[in-house]
Amino acid sequence: MQLSQLLFSGTLALAVAATPAGAYKVYVSNEKDNTISVVDSEKMEVVKTIKVGQRPRGITVTKDGKYILLCASDDDTVEMIDAQTFEQVGTLPSGPDPELFILNPDGSKLYIANEDDNLITVVDMAEKAVVAEVPVGVEPEGMGISPDGKTMVNTSETTNMAHFIDTASHEITHNVLVDSRPRFAEYKADGSEVWISAEIGGTVSVIDDKTRTIKKKITFEIPGLRAEAIQPVGVRITKDGKKAYVALGPANRVAVINGETYEVEKYILVGQRVWQLAITPDEKMVISTNGVSNDITFIDIATDEAVKSLTVGGLPWGIVVAPN
Repeated sequence: MQLSQLLFSGTLALAVAATPAGAYKVYVSNEKDNTISVVDSEKMEVVKTIKVGQRPRGITVTKDGKYILLCASDDDTVEMIDAQTFEQVGTLPSGPDPELFILNPDGSKLYIANEDDNLITVVDMAEKAVVAEVPVGVEPEGMGISPDGKTMVNTSETTNMAHFIDTASHEITHNVLVDSRPRFAEYKADGSEVWISAEIGGTVSVIDDKTRTIKKKITFEIPGLRAEAIQPVGVRITKDGKKAYVALGPANRVAVINGETYEVEKYILVGQRVWQLAITPDEKMVISTNGVSNDITFIDIATDEAVKSLTVGGLPWGIVVAPN
């Protein structure tokens, strides 16, 4: 190899080594403080605290990245916050006690779980208006949507069901009985399965989307912990479907699950009462919200090791990651 080639190769290697990992904004809803913590994912630092409505829980970002959407549960509304100025610019009609919500894939509709009146409220994002209400089971919370946007799944905590809802007709097509107090619904990226966590039941039900039947129940065992302390809540699955992460509540751990064999491969110790999870768009980190310890934990997906815990606000609950 000629000297010039060697110099070029060395320069290229240095440039690649110097290229920073993807930097993202992480938004964390703090239920007790009535705030959102804005975190720089690269620096792993809080860069801004936003005052919001009462008891903030579910949080997401619009598809164009312009607005943060937040369930202000005790204000019975969904707040719209400008992602650049961090000022509230409007609200969306939500029904009473919105807890979790999900956007359809094109971002045109928002599906909101209203815990107090056993309804799913469907909001047209362009019109900022309610276009449908879907009666479901008692205490609806978990919200998932298929990659093609044709099916929405809601979990009802007291009825212990996953409700499959046709997004065109707004009709329930299937009800699947799961274990006690289902809290979250997460589709695989290929649409083949939806995973439902059951907080009191202590399991994750893997439901086949074609047959709408449970194909596997994942259980958890942690030496030294009683079974009732292991309470699955948030679930996130990598895009290739090979790895899943489950927040285990007062067990203070995140479970790493093989997405193909459904075997638990590892338990990662994080903060106290781990609640929700988010995966960064580059899939290098999964981040947990730890309510009782008032922090979030960054987990390296390549090694499945906790990298850093960062103090945020009081009772961090929801989390979403968006590009800077």
